Amino acid sequence: MLVKSCFFCLPTVTVFLSTLTPKFYFALTVTSSFISGLIFVFEWWHFRKYGTSFIEQVSVSHLRPLIGGVENSPPAPAAFSAGENEANRQNMPECKMWRNPLNLFRGAEYSRYMWVTGKEPLTYYDMNLSAQDHQNFFTCDTDALRPSDTVMQKAWRERNPQARIKAAYQALELNNDCATAYVLLAEEEATTIVDAERYFKQALKAGEMIYRKSQNCHSQSPQHEAQLRRDTNVLVYVKRRLAMCARKLGRIRESVKMMRDLMKEFPLLSMLNIHENLLEALLELQAYADVQAVLAKYDDISLPKSAAICYTAALLKARAVSERFSPETAFKRGLSTAEINAVEAIHRAVEFNPHVPKYLLEMKSLVLPPEHILKRGDSEAVAYAFFHLQHWKRIEGALHLLHCTWEGTFRMIPYPLEKGHLFYPYPSCTETADRELLPTFHEVSVYPQKELPFFIHFTAGLCSFSAMLALLTHQFPELMVVFAKAVSMVSCVINIVFLLEPKHSIIPL
Repeated sequence: MLVKSCFFCLPTVTVFLSTLTPKFYFALTVTSSFISGLIFVFEWWHFRKYGTSFIEQVSVSHLRPLIGGVENSPPAPAAFSAGENEANRQNMPECKMWRNPLNLFRGAEYSRYMWVTGKEPLTYYDMNLSAQDHQNFFTCDTDALRPSDTVMQKAWRERNPQARIKAAYQALELNNDCATAYVLLAEEEATTIVDAERYFKQALKAGEMIYRKSQNCHSQSPQHEAQLRRDTNVLVYVKRRLAMCARKLGRIRESVKMMRDLMKEFPLLSMLNIHENLLEALLELQAYADVQAVLAKYDDISLPKSAAICYTAALLKARAVSERFSPETAFKRGLSTAEINAVEAIHRAVEFNPHVPKYLLEMKSLVLPPEHILKRGDSEAVAYAFFHLQHWKRIEGALHLLHCTWEGTFRMIPYPLEKGHLFYPYPSCTETADRELLPTFHEVSVYPQKELPFFIHFTAGLCSFSAMLALLTHQFPELMVVFAKAVSMVSCVINIVFLLEPKHSIIPL
């Protein structure tokens, strides 16, 4: 019965195909090309923005459960116990956000950039992390005892900058010696570094007075100890920012002295990474022996690394050989011991953060660094290159040596997400975190480079094929109509033959 109906349908299909005009085929191919082109553009945009294929993501998330993919998925191997999984999770480096040691001033630098370009240099996520830092650094449980501190506690939670500034002035009306109010005004209201320094000097005067009072009574109760920690944080923050103001205003030796004194006075606060500020200032002075002394103390296997530590160590070793380095000469006679040390230091730095060389070699454009960075990520690379590019340019041949050697690192670690060489395997979470930290107009550097998903290739091929058919239909309408009818008839005949083919029975042996 089914075969008989197919024979009756064949003349109907033939009559229908004969009534189709070249305009119909042209419109069909153009529409197909347009729709597949839209899908291709959307897939490409989604991949560039989120790093995944939209069609693949929808298929995995929604279609696979409907067709029973979850039930048929193989079970997880039972060789690893819960305790072993927890141990593996602890051994893997997490994507922790760090305060940028060299972060700029909001009012004097970030805001001026926005006024000039109309682009917002900081993301909401980055500013929210800063708000959390300020609440942790500058508030404590005893704030309710002082009205000015109560006002400032609310000010750090405000999202609107003008509301924060207004609250800081209210705190100063209640207490003219409120150090945190001066800190907020220096960071957000001051439009020049000179104005910011003036506010920080007032904060230093008030902060030192409060700090001495807290020292005298910190042992009386746990609340007083918390107040001392808060006042210590305020004092360290103010002194550090004053040193940074001096550095930006050209008083570099004064800045170096302030940083050294701060590190001696509070040696337990090494987690604030003040030594990275010191390294940058010493490089500006070209005091390379002092830079080496700082590296000898902080470039230790037991201490957390950073791009500033690794690349500064590479820069010092490159400085010894870069002026006379020539790839042709090195290929003929081989590398000397000093050149091998320099190349190994560059490979070590590139393995720690592979994004930095493209910024140092000006293969990618820089943006203002964020207030927080992700170690080994693109945000750290932007922050390092923004301040240290000038130091690499100052040493003749250093960038040339970097250009000749940095890509050799990737031959030593062909599978960076699975196995490292000198460091842990490269974390897989950096791309997502960096997209949260860096502004949307910046193209985030991704390592290792992801291959284009299958559906981008598929939609691109479909769009190109449909466009080619549309062009051929427009140029040769009669010929393409005959071709389309022939293809349709052949497909009908194949379907009928398939239906007429007898079912093969299985003959038992």
